[in-house]
Amino acid sequence: MTRRKIRKIVKRAIHLPRGSNLFKYIANKIYAYFLKKSKSLKVAYPSTIMLEVTNHCNLKCITCPREYLFGDQMDKGHMNFEKLKKIVDEAYPYIDSIGLTGLGETLLFNDLLNAVNYIKRKSKGIIVSCSINAHLKNSVDIVNQLVDKIDTIQISMDGLGDIYDEIRVGGNFTFFQANLKRIVELTYDSETDILLNVVLLKENYHQMSKMIEFANNLKIKYISMVPINLVSITDEDISYYKLFFSEEFQKELENAKILAKEYEELEFTYPTLSLDEGFKTCTYPWNYFYISWDGLLPPCCAKPFPKELNLGNVFNNGLLNSINSKEFKEFRKLWYKNETPEFCEKCTLTIDRL
Repeated sequence: MTRRKIRKIVKRAIHLPRGSNLFKYIANKIYAYFLKKSKSLKVAYPSTIMLEVTNHCNLKCITCPREYLFGDQMDKGHMNFEKLKKIVDEAYPYIDSIGLTGLGETLLFNDLLNAVNYIKRKSKGIIVSCSINAHLKNSVDIVNQLVDKIDTIQISMDGLGDIYDEIRVGGNFTFFQANLKRIVELTYDSETDILLNVVLLKENYHQMSKMIEFANNLKIKYISMVPINLVSITDEDISYYKLFFSEEFQKELENAKILAKEYEELEFTYPTLSLDEGFKTCTYPWNYFYISWDGLLPPCCAKPFPKELNLGNVFNNGLLNSINSKEFKEFRKLWYKNETPEFCEKCTLTIDRL
């Protein structure tokens, strides 16, 4: 378990609900355990939800699902703040963490600070996070308002110098670096963690060690690198994943891990790709729910396109009813059978052959 996760667990434990809400919280955990052990298709109130507060964005990154076929077809908008509050109201006191993020640039959501404040008024122990590209003219000013209120700000990078500019289309590395440096300075000794996130692909994997060094030089405490998920990338087939099993990639990864260990303050994480278990590797149908800006429930954050598949409408039917919809239960049946749904083909969590 990572240091960052341990820190969040401790914070959550310190600020558990009080009084009757604590009883409800514990009862829900027990109910969730009972449902799991009995292999029910139902779920209890979730511990984690992701609210797509907006799917508008200022960049056109080649790593992003929105820039391919499914993204071209999606409706765009911002989540209504009153409806966001209703979701939070229903999720409390059962919820442990809420991500205010999705396919868009989170800082474009005008009610972001209001959303964070509303959640934290419910409980200081609800872990709140968001993901940003730090590439707006006012990114630093907005982050300054969030310091010590939001728990984690994930900042997407995907490369250094010209590689950054090539991958994050519409971006400028010099501008990004200046914003990032100021954001790190604002948050360094605060309750807000900065997590630098890198999506790996053929264009940037040779920069892994350089990105580790870059993060350390800026006094960033956490950096995560993940292979690109092809589940929504319609321009590539599954053979692309061979890159991440190649000798050259593994050598670069090992060098990055060795370098990261030299920096005591820096925590580097990388998930291991597996070809063994298929759909049952994925836990998202059970405990991690993505709600689109217009209230729909696509199966997960890797392919958040309700027009391709949605399993419920939270705005119309409420959170618990939606995650236990007939459609969601049918989806979970496939999980028990370990049969990968067509919707999930090419996902890093379900690949079983190359």
